[in-house]
Amino acid sequence: MKKKIIAYNRVETPVLNELQEKYDVKFFKNIDPKTDTDFLAHLSESEGIIGLELEVDEELLEKAPHLKVVSNVSVGYNNLDIDALTKRNIMATNTPDVLTDTVADTIFGILLSAARRIPELDHFVKSRKWTEALEPEHFGVDVHHKTLGIIGMGRIGQAIAQRANHGFNMDILYHSRSRKKDAEEKYNATYCSLDNLLSKADFIVLITPLTKETEGMIGRREFEKMKENAIFINGSRGKTIVEKDLIEALRNGEIAAAGLDVFEQEPVNHDNPLLDMKNVVTLPHIGSSTFETELAMSKLAAKNLEAGLKGEMPPTLINKEVWKEK
Repeated sequence: MKKKIIAYNRVETPVLNELQEKYDVKFFKNIDPKTDTDFLAHLSESEGIIGLELEVDEELLEKAPHLKVVSNVSVGYNNLDIDALTKRNIMATNTPDVLTDTVADTIFGILLSAARRIPELDHFVKSRKWTEALEPEHFGVDVHHKTLGIIGMGRIGQAIAQRANHGFNMDILYHSRSRKKDAEEKYNATYCSLDNLLSKADFIVLITPLTKETEGMIGRREFEKMKENAIFINGSRGKTIVEKDLIEALRNGEIAAAGLDVFEQEPVNHDNPLLDMKNVVTLPHIGSSTFETELAMSKLAAKNLEAGLKGEMPPTLINKEVWKEK
């Protein structure tokens, strides 16, 4: 008899097809996992879960007595209650590394777009408003040789630093839980306090994981410390900032512009004031969304899943203490 698996929201088709050949896979999308009877019935017999953004908490785990492994198709895993999973000796995995360069490309694209006002001016041209030479009111700002502040110097932060320093001759400031000596040497990066970074950087990129410590870490106080001509980029998670404080900072001219790939609520509310601000670049959480990278993430997630089902250590196990107990 094939082992039962739940696939949730996003697993690329070639990978899903391969899993369906080996396992009894039920795919769910856009359902309420707390009330969907088909989902709950399959959950009660499933040994594995693979997918994106399923809230795996105490309530769900109580209904999953046979669960062995939860495989996130994502580098982030704030949707997983790691303590609850660990308590039940259930392996939790994610997909780091394979998306590093793709996300760094996206973040730098947002930065360039905000600085040079590319989406705004694209709309200007397509609206047939370009009838004469541009006036200074439409000018953007240079990116090259400016100072970039990176909050969170993990793999993605370092890939952004590489692009900034080697490609655009930018000076790099960074703030992280620990110093990254390799990054300092490779990208001429300087470790500093958060407040120092906020006050000195021309561009500020937030690229930290969402944790209890980082939730709401950038709010009114932090926006007030930024330069008036600073451009703020959030490529982490929407809840790492206080969104209403960002809106006020933009309205009050405390910062010049922002670029966002993430929001407090996703999909973003249609009445969100950020959507009506010309100086804000808004993207629908596309950081890792290329055909190549999404497929690579699904493949790694499947490897994690199958290893866990076989009683082997998954390649990117999050709660390694579970493995030590096996």
